[in-house]
Formats: sequence, C-alpha cells, structure tokens
Amino acid sequence: MVTNRPDGLLARARSWVDPLVVMILTVLLLGLLLPATGGLADVLVVVRTVAIVVLFALYGARMPTHEVLRGLRHWRLQGSMLAATFVVFPLLGLATQLLPDAVLAPELRTGLLYLSLLPSTVQASVVFTSVARGDVAGAITGATISNVVGVVATPALVAVLLGATSGGLHGGAVRSVLLQILLPFVVGQLVQRWTGAWLREHKRLTQVTDRVVILLVAYTSVSQAQTSGAWDHVTLAALAVLVVVCAVLLACMLALTWWAGGRLGLDRGARTALLMCGSKKSLATGLPMAAVLFTPVVAATVALPVIVFHQIQLATCAVVARRLAAVR
Repeated sequence: MVTNRPDGLLARARSWVDPLVVMILTVLLLGLLLPATGGLADVLVVVRTVAIVVLFALYGARMPTHEVLRGLRHWRLQGSMLAATFVVFPLLGLATQLLPDAVLAPELRTGLLYLSLLPSTVQASVVFTSVARGDVAGAITGATISNVVGVVATPALVAVLLGATSGGLHGGAVRSVLLQILLPFVVGQLVQRWTGAWLREHKRLTQVTDRVVILLVAYTSVSQAQTSGAWDHVTLAALAVLVVVCAVLLACMLALTWWAGGRLGLDRGARTALLMCGSKKSLATGLPMAAVLFTPVVAATVALPVIVFHQIQLATCAVVARRLAAVR
C-alpha cells in the first residue's frame, strides 16, 4: 500500500491540473521571454483574426439548433442558468469594482468585470454535471444556449459596462464583433444541418481548433503587452489578491446557484446542472473574444483573471462534483 501512495498522489495531481492551462501558462511565459516583433507580429495578428473567424464558425456549425429549441422548454432551468450567467455574475463583477486601487489594480478589476460577462463553459459544465449524477441533457442545452446568447450578450454588456471606461472597447470593436464573431457563427448555423453531425463525431477537430486559437490569442496578446510594457505592474502580490478574489466569486456563485435551485423547486438533477453551469465561465470563448473587443494591451491584462478563474473553477468543481455523487 505504501508503494502505491506516490502514484495515487500523482494521479490526483493530474486530475486537478488542466493541461490547457499548463499550455497557456507555457505560452504566456514564451510571450514574456520571446515576444514577437516587427513583421512577425503583424503576420501573427492576421493569423489570429482568421483563426477566430474559423473558431466561431465551427461553434455555429456544430451546435444542433433543435437541441437549443428543445432545451428552451425547461424554462425554469434555462432561465435560471441565463440569469446566473448574465445577471447575477455581472452584479458580482460590478461589486469587485469597489475594491480600492491599493488592493487590486484598475486593469485587473476590468478583467474581473469582463470575466463576469462571459458565457458558461460547455465541456466542464457537462462533465462535472455527469460526475455529480445530475441532469446532463439540461446541462448540455443550458451551456449551449449560454454560448449562443453570449455571442451577442457578452459584447453588448462589455459595450455598456466597459465601453465608457479607459481602455474599454476600441473604435472598430462593433464591426469586429459582427465580422469575426456573429457573422461566422450565423453562417455556421446555416450549414449546421450538413456539418453538425460530422463535427460532433470528430470532436478532436474542434478541440484542437479551440486550443490552437486560445494559445495563439494568449501568445499574441502577451507578446504585444510585453513589448508595450502593459504587464509591468502585475506583481506577485497582485496575483495573489487576484486568486483570492476569483475564489470568492466562485464560492458566491456556487452557493447562490445551489440555493436558487432549491427555492425554484428544481429536482436534484436540474439543481446540479444549474450549480455547474451557472458558476462557470468560458476560457475558450473569453480569450478570443477579448482579442476582438479590446485593444491588444488591454486584452492581455483582461486575459489574466479569465485564466486564473478557469483553473480555480476546474479544481473546485471537481471536488464538489465528487461530493455530490457520493451523497446521491
């Protein structure tokens, strides 16, 4: 038994560490040490733009329209998920703006507010709902609807809540959203009846595309921030405070969604789906969208809270899901 203990600890560590976050952190370090300059930087910006267009076209092409419509029938579950994602979470994001500059820099507070406006993540929400023996179908439709609505709602909320602030939306953001996010998604939905089944069968293709785009956006954003000095103010102390604030945000959303599910009279399966979907934020959508909505310097700083929260939500919800399954 003693000889197996290190292997058990290693397996547990691997289950808590998201490989995507490890890759992102590696790319961030590369961007800090070897930032792209000159012509290479210009080429990477063009490649990033094309990759974002492809990403959101694939989102539209693989999401079954009939599943979205069917999911709308469970209006209490879907409505509560949308309220948690696009009403309650943004209110908490606004609350973080009350933190003084001495506690957290304004740029990182902007990133926290942006984080609160993102849609729910699909894969993690569904996986953790399944582990917790919750309503998987409800989680799939809820997370999908969240991402569909987020294509429009997130840019709109960013425009309202961040557009008037220093370093908010840049001049061409609305056009960029239409051309790089909304239009590709709509085109993808139009061809979904022919492409959806094939894309869902070949999940590896979309997973690779997701990761390539995220890593490309992460590297170009950090590279541009490094050459402009945008990250010079981020200290270890500031990072520690950011981790604490993200943990508090997640704890609040977990408590509120679980409580609300009980008050709404949802059964345990639906209540679990609300807990998992309503407390999550999407890294896969957040980083590419930040590259479209913000100037490169602001996008790099905004990305940091998204990355930190993503890792915390994975580690925490893995534990929560196992506990819920154990008491089922």
